Amino acid sequence: MNKSKKNNRRKFLKNTSLSLLSVPLIPTILKSDNSAVSLSKDNSIFTCNQSTEDAYGQGPFYTANAPFIQNDQLADTNEVGTRIIISGQVYNLDCSEVIPNTEIDIWHANSAGEYDNTGYNLRGKTITNSQGFYVFESVKPGFYLNGSNFRPSHIHFKITPPGFSPLITQLYFQGDPYIATDAAASITNGSFDATNRIIPLIANSDGDLEGTWDIVINGDGVPLGTNNIHLDKGIIYNVSPNPFTDYININYGVFTKSKVVIAVYNIRGEIVANLDERILDPDKYSVAWNPDPKIPKGHYFISIIINDLQVHYLKLIKQ
Repeated sequence: MNKSKKNNRRKFLKNTSLSLLSVPLIPTILKSDNSAVSLSKDNSIFTCNQSTEDAYGQGPFYTANAPFIQNDQLADTNEVGTRIIISGQVYNLDCSEVIPNTEIDIWHANSAGEYDNTGYNLRGKTITNSQGFYVFESVKPGFYLNGSNFRPSHIHFKITPPGFSPLITQLYFQGDPYIATDAAASITNGSFDATNRIIPLIANSDGDLEGTWDIVINGDGVPLGTNNIHLDKGIIYNVSPNPFTDYININYGVFTKSKVVIAVYNIRGEIVANLDERILDPDKYSVAWNPDPKIPKGHYFISIIINDLQVHYLKLIKQ
């Protein structure tokens, strides 16, 4: 990696304070007297409450020593079912820091409600990157009987920040018909409160379902940067098509005369492409990216860097 690329990566890792993978705006962080933090995410509010355990705990279907997920794919591309993309960021308990190198062990049933108890299908681990991000693609789990009631669709997580105890819990999805009758998913208070573990799934332009779950857990991390710094500097208005294969167009705006860089990074924070770098007056601009066909499929970030400070980003999916 040459010196320029190293410097670009260093700036990305230093300046990025992204808190979502799947929404376009960096959220506002508001601290109250009791240090609670609210992150404004489109039309929802994320309150900085510690992520809770699930009442069913680890359950009977956990298998130790799952392999690490390759290319963000928990489910093989041939796995039957509705594709889902789950992403988020891991925070410390007061949401003042994000926690890199957190191990996230994931397992769930297939679309028919069946677990692989002899191998590692739909089982795997991932590690949060230097900004505390994680992402994986899979299929939506099916329902299965638990006594006389069906369990809602759910994904198991065992989350272990470096040097701290793990959190074992489950993630559920809004609109599921079996949440109200489930002994764990229906809990709305106390140490097993599942309220903040029931997330919406939104169809993207490719028809896959995307959900964001940010995890708040005991651990040591790196401080968050300044938020909403794009408001007086610049913004990426749109990227299309997204998902994309061999072409994407980026529309962005500059609010004050500045040195502007439009760059693409992979999930590890490594620069993939530098699309534009020049002094620009306040105005709207566009630039196209025709990536090398050898660039792997997966998740990328398109970032606008103004006067050497990254101020905004959007997530890309290369198919």
